[in-house]
Amino acid sequence: MERAPLITLFYSLIILFILELSEEADILTVGGSISDGDTLVSSFQSFELGFFSPGKSENRYLGIWFKNSPGAVVWVANRKNPITDGKGVLTVSDSGNLVLLNQAKNVIWSSNVSGPAENPVAQLLDSGNLVLKDNKSLTQSYLWQSFDYPSDTLLAGMKIGWNLKTGQERYLTSWKSTDDPSPGIFTYRLDINGLPQLAIDRGSMKMFRTGPWNGIGFGAVPAVSNLVFKPTVVRNDNELCYSYEAVSNAITMRLWLNQSGSLQRLILNEGSSEWGILYSAPFDQCDTYGLCGANSICSIRRTDTCECLTGFIPKSQEERRTNKSLSLNCARESPLDCQNGQGFQRLVGVKLPDLLKVRLNKSMSLKKCEAECLKNCSCAAYANLNITGGGSCLMWFGDLIDIREVSEVYRGEEVYIRLPASSLGSTHDSSTKNRSKVILLVSIISSTIILGLVSCIIWRKSKKRDGLLHLTRVESGTEEAEVPLFDFSSIENATNNFSYANVIGEGGFGPVYKGNLPTGQEIAVKRLSKDSGQGVEQFSNEVGLIAKLQHRNLVGLLGCCIQGDERMLIYEFMSNKSLDHFIFDHRQKAQLPWQKRFDIVLGITRGLLYLHQDSKLQIIHRDLKASNILLDSNLIPKISDFGLARIFGGNDEETKTNRVVGTYGYMAPEYAIDGTFSVKSDVFGFGVLLLEIVSGKKNRGYSHPDHRHNLLGHAWLLWNEDRALELIDTSLEESCVRSEVVRCIQVGLLCVQEFPEDRPAMSSVLLMLTNESAATLPQPKPPGFFIERKSSTNFSGSTTTKEESITGNAVTITLLEAR
Repeated sequence: MERAPLITLFYSLIILFILELSEEADILTVGGSISDGDTLVSSFQSFELGFFSPGKSENRYLGIWFKNSPGAVVWVANRKNPITDGKGVLTVSDSGNLVLLNQAKNVIWSSNVSGPAENPVAQLLDSGNLVLKDNKSLTQSYLWQSFDYPSDTLLAGMKIGWNLKTGQERYLTSWKSTDDPSPGIFTYRLDINGLPQLAIDRGSMKMFRTGPWNGIGFGAVPAVSNLVFKPTVVRNDNELCYSYEAVSNAITMRLWLNQSGSLQRLILNEGSSEWGILYSAPFDQCDTYGLCGANSICSIRRTDTCECLTGFIPKSQEERRTNKSLSLNCARESPLDCQNGQGFQRLVGVKLPDLLKVRLNKSMSLKKCEAECLKNCSCAAYANLNITGGGSCLMWFGDLIDIREVSEVYRGEEVYIRLPASSLGSTHDSSTKNRSKVILLVSIISSTIILGLVSCIIWRKSKKRDGLLHLTRVESGTEEAEVPLFDFSSIENATNNFSYANVIGEGGFGPVYKGNLPTGQEIAVKRLSKDSGQGVEQFSNEVGLIAKLQHRNLVGLLGCCIQGDERMLIYEFMSNKSLDHFIFDHRQKAQLPWQKRFDIVLGITRGLLYLHQDSKLQIIHRDLKASNILLDSNLIPKISDFGLARIFGGNDEETKTNRVVGTYGYMAPEYAIDGTFSVKSDVFGFGVLLLEIVSGKKNRGYSHPDHRHNLLGHAWLLWNEDRALELIDTSLEESCVRSEVVRCIQVGLLCVQEFPEDRPAMSSVLLMLTNESAATLPQPKPPGFFIERKSSTNFSGSTTTKEESITGNAVTITLLEAR
């Protein structure tokens, strides 16, 4: 009978021992240490602290990463002082400091806490915060915490901004490179001039900013509040800071400032091992800070990206032509005359001007704000923001910088620009003009579609099947194609009322949503933005073309939706997204070994050959690029986005256009400069894409320490020096077939030759790629745009730079509309 209490006591001791071990797995006490190879793990296995070597570096760093995603390092202690001997040790000193020592017991890094603690311990919390605390203190305050010293990542609950009592600023700093976590040149911080706004800086130069905080969110960023995460700005006597929290425990989130200055909000769904990009900033070319200069507005939906605000004119067109810059630097057409009447013109759906010379009244109605601005002749504009339930009056004095139009999925504001009475009577504000143009354009094209292109629309059956109501006949050229017409409500239900959580991409046309039909079929819905300047034309063009095209390497059009002013295209859903998500992402590229990439190359080749030669209509795609190559569940490539495509009729070999549209880096020289395009223009784009697939590098924005050529120029230099294999993506070194790689590089260089007549047809390209003997291929001539740049930028590749040919021939690009 006495054995039972003994057994109970024995098991109790075991349980207490296990609990003690589990508690200590995330705690480091005085006298304890972590050596290289050991780790601390947070209590719920969310985060891990230990030593790591980034990229190809052999240096050792103390860092914190997601336990289930070791590549996602979120904090580094010794960023500026790596351990080179591989014998690092982390310990808690008797004085109550975290101390990192090397093999020689030299201090590499320390928490530098002043003042002793009675019983100091370090603990890795499940928030990812490494804290130092007095274990006997009854308060929850920390002696030191890693959240106060961010690296390049902002986690949920972490703050950036200012401690107003100590003057300490917390902000993100990019890594110098993937191999070096020391502080790079980009920072992401909370700008507190006037109203809080977030900004990416390159050194002391501002590169990107959001709009100001309006109590709900920041202007000109995706309006995803209360859907995926909740942003917060705290402003009191102690601090002014920004933080966020995920709305669901099933979502893990991080905000990452990468080495090129791009900010990515990444999410990891529960049970998934793949990080997804919710959005990136800068979002497009118009987010380059001050791109258009003073008193101008930027829009990616116009042929002229930059325009002066109403009532303003360019200071110097000659200077703009000379510098080949988009910047206008506009000045008032007529000076303000405060004695003879003033007024305001309203801009709607824009990012507010930067808060350079502003005055803020936190409690003032819109009407009083206008009156207040009129009292001061130096007041150039005003806006009224709803801040935490109350009105606020924000007034600008001086030039208005960094205004841009924003699409409907982003949070735009409205601003009132001051103009003399003479300008008010004869002009309209930019927003009104643009909207009027869009309404007119929609009306005209809709009428044309109804009376011309869709004159053969027939209503065959009234039954609904898989959300399908009718069949639409879309006429293009001499052929007719039947296109299923979906009911708007069925698409609305499929996309959860067009929830932002369902957005999987966005382009000049508008957002793309993932949807699920009642049958279980997954679809991709491409919805024309109501204020898109080009979308209606692209919509009718894409429906008219792709409905006639049937090929395993072209994306399948399931139907369309035309209801009121709604225009939508419904495609088969591609579960693996687009090619650029793999080849340009250092974490994803390993999923595409050489054989997969080569199969993708052959699939793209066959799809393009079908468009050029084998289909009933000869189609020029005009926008072939990595993001327009979609991958299905089996990684079979599908060429997509036919909004810019054109039909060639009869014996036409080439044609010209006055409106050059496409994507920087993929456009052939004759098209970018003269507006001349042909099948050989697509061949050039294919050549660029082929070299990108081999190298894992983007043509535009590519930089090399030894020269200033783009990727094409770099490939050409390596080819001439018989070093072509140095171009290959390092992730392919073990899986590649070297003869195939060399053949692909040679074919790529043949496709990007300067003159169209030198480039092979796609039929020849397919033959060359499948021919095992590269020795029989012709030698390539210099590529188009083989130029060395005087200056360059790595900031999202969005800055137009002055370029010179090596032979001294100037290259000028005009009438260029980027996508």
